[in-house]
Amino acid sequence: MKILIYEDSKWVNLTPLSLLKCVFELRCGFFSVFEKMLAILPGAEKGLWVRDYLKELAKKKYGISVNDESFFDDDILLINGRWIMTDEEKIFLEEEKTVKSGKDIIYALLKKETASNLWHGNFEEFLQSVSSNIYEQQKEAILIEYPWHFIRHNPKILTSDFKHAGKQGIKGDFSSKATIVGDEKDVFISEKTRVHPFVVIDTQTGPVYIDEGAQVFPFTRIEGPCYIGKNTDIMPGANIREGCSFGEVCKIGGEVEESIFHSYTNKYHDGFIGHSYIGEFVNLGALTTNSDLKNDYSNVSVYLNGKPVDTGELKVGSFIGDHTKTSIGTLLNTGTVVGIMGNITAENILPKYFPSFMWYVNGKFMKGYGLEMMLATAKSVMARRKRQLMPEEESVIRYVYEMTAFERKESIQKSRKQKQ
Repeated sequence: MKILIYEDSKWVNLTPLSLLKCVFELRCGFFSVFEKMLAILPGAEKGLWVRDYLKELAKKKYGISVNDESFFDDDILLINGRWIMTDEEKIFLEEEKTVKSGKDIIYALLKKETASNLWHGNFEEFLQSVSSNIYEQQKEAILIEYPWHFIRHNPKILTSDFKHAGKQGIKGDFSSKATIVGDEKDVFISEKTRVHPFVVIDTQTGPVYIDEGAQVFPFTRIEGPCYIGKNTDIMPGANIREGCSFGEVCKIGGEVEESIFHSYTNKYHDGFIGHSYIGEFVNLGALTTNSDLKNDYSNVSVYLNGKPVDTGELKVGSFIGDHTKTSIGTLLNTGTVVGIMGNITAENILPKYFPSFMWYVNGKFMKGYGLEMMLATAKSVMARRKRQLMPEEESVIRYVYEMTAFERKESIQKSRKQKQ
């Protein structure tokens, strides 16, 4: 049997976070969805099915089969890449079936003959045939459909990940003048980690896991559940509220609540970020702050795929794509979406939607200094963190630049009309 982890057509609902990444590369809890799957799934041969423009990049990153039609010539376990698996969940492999949450496939087990008969060269049509023709069971599961679902489920997944990591105690350098409030069994501080004096770690609302090489500087307070990734720095005086995940090599200051920072991202200075997902290689200027609650306490709407979507949530912050930068004093509205490789300069409260590769200056959208300079800046930023922009990554960025051109054109035209 082979295992195929796939993206379906709902990847578009996770933009801009998914523009440069497969949906299963996004983070919830300690890990990306893909990392969690690899830890839980049986040791069979694994492959991926992704958007065509991500195929070569996925091959480069993972070194496994990508969009390989030969997988349909064998018994196959299909796994939806939007499924956040937990260690408690089991996949039963006794019979051919599809397991669904509502109309969405969570996973499907197909015999060789069935898979071969249903495959006709189009993956979305294949999934529709699987959904229509194979015995079905319903199951409760966490299937991510929109960006705010990562934030909704993150506290639960953090607690689950801590439990199944099976680690507790202090292995690193923990100052005698730092304090744990709550059960010390709900703290794990890895080797090569340093917690400075006058740090408070509060486990009364959940566990705290500080991974290898991280530093927590003085006068910082951290509430659980929380995960601080490898080589991430929590800057002096930070206030880390409950429900936060920080990937590797981030610098985090100010106040953060119920948010996910993917990795290699800077929020070095003061300012509030709440109920938000911040992508990779993002830089938030000093005092960048988002609203996550409307004054009338009504549901927050988020602009996706050209229209507003009611989140059904009281608190929703910002969703910021990879390689975007904000200036000092930037104020982001409730439910703001910012595309990839943007550049925002502060001017009062800003619009709720920023297309990718755009500058926003003096109250209007602009092309900025062009794609080539954006790529040069990205390479410089990555080099500071000892990363290189791979040719496959650059090809993906160039593709997405062309794919999103219509949005930029429309936004610039609207800005010009408003200024007339």
